[in-house]
Amino acid sequence: MATSSLSSVGSGMDVAAVVKTLVAAQRAPQENRINADGTASSAQLSALSTIKGALSNLQTAMNAIAKSADKSAVKATVADGAGYTASVTESATAGNYSVEVVKLAERQKLTSAAYADDAVVGDGTLTIGYGDKTLNVTVAENSKLSDVAAAINKAAGGSGVTASVVSADDGDHLVLNAVDSGTKGALTITSAGGNGGLAALTYSSGSSGGLTQTVAAADAVVRVDGFERTSSSNAIADLVPGVTLNLTKAAEGTKYSLSIANDSSSLKANLTAFVTAYNTANTLLKSSSAYDATNKKASALTGDSMVRGLQQSLRKQVSDNTVDLKAMGVTIDKNGTMSFDSAKFDSAIASDPASAKAMFGTDGSFTAGVTTLLNSNLDVTSGTITQRTATLNKHITDLTDQLSDLDKRMDTLTTNYTARFTAMDTIVAKMQTISQSLSQQFSS
Repeated sequence: MATSSLSSVGSGMDVAAVVKTLVAAQRAPQENRINADGTASSAQLSALSTIKGALSNLQTAMNAIAKSADKSAVKATVADGAGYTASVTESATAGNYSVEVVKLAERQKLTSAAYADDAVVGDGTLTIGYGDKTLNVTVAENSKLSDVAAAINKAAGGSGVTASVVSADDGDHLVLNAVDSGTKGALTITSAGGNGGLAALTYSSGSSGGLTQTVAAADAVVRVDGFERTSSSNAIADLVPGVTLNLTKAAEGTKYSLSIANDSSSLKANLTAFVTAYNTANTLLKSSSAYDATNKKASALTGDSMVRGLQQSLRKQVSDNTVDLKAMGVTIDKNGTMSFDSAKFDSAIASDPASAKAMFGTDGSFTAGVTTLLNSNLDVTSGTITQRTATLNKHITDLTDQLSDLDKRMDTLTTNYTARFTAMDTIVAKMQTISQSLSQQFSS
């Protein structure tokens, strides 16, 4: 704001002080109005931001409920000491079973006789069969046991068989391990060509000479409720629909229980979180629009129609589903506070597992309405809170512009007042000079 350093020229009047007082009188009511409006708008913006945060938390909690309700969660419980574990998919159905692990699947292992460290094994071709596949391994002249192992691993590429050399007190041994368990992964090995030395590394079930079988290939055998399944793997899927049994220890003749049951623990935890989020949002909506009659003090959004409408709509979603919610353990007291009875929920799910999805699934009677309501308020483009926030931000920007315009107008007013009062003071000074001159003339 422009100021003047002029004081009295001839009248004794402090021009700068007078101008400052007059301009301040003009400025104060306008500036106070703008500042008061800005303070109120900022408070509303802050309150809306807090409400948006609470509703976003409620939306997240609602989405979590829908996700867990849509999923037909089940869990497997295996008796202590059982020689198996169990994993389940959504397709598994509740039931109780008796499981007997008769035999585990084994990977075949073959071992050669002892060779000296620098012994030449032989040359030619080893043909290794496993399953319905055949692998030809070329062994060069002057190959040692380690060279044979390297040639086998290179040709196999990790499929069917792996080879290694074990150094023991009696010498080096070639060890071949079948990659695949069960009888389908069993190995047959023949040799051809060369000097005949590779014959010591051949193997055929029931034949003597060549490699020695230290671990026989074996299929897993398991019985569920007396029904037997043989498998080349220790992971046996869908003998019980939707359940994979992972066999770890055989105990023929010993049966262990397997229980498949509906698992509502995730939904229950998400419902608990939703109740907390609902109560927080409901309390916030109420307090942000309330009026303190005792202290005659308004809240930031007292009487705000949008907030009142949102609170009423949220309560309506609950009241429209009161009976079904109560049956699932969710109730509302007279103050609008929501509570959750987990024991009642467990009982409801036990008697009617499908009721959870019907109520809380994505298309459930409660979830669909609440989700639509929250989305209509929180959408980043068209949401009512989003639009209201944008309107308030624009209004605050406009108020800032108004303050800037007020500064300019007051600067102009200061300049005008200073010019006028300075001119007036100059006239008074001239009149005083004339008066003094006339007085001197009369005196003489």
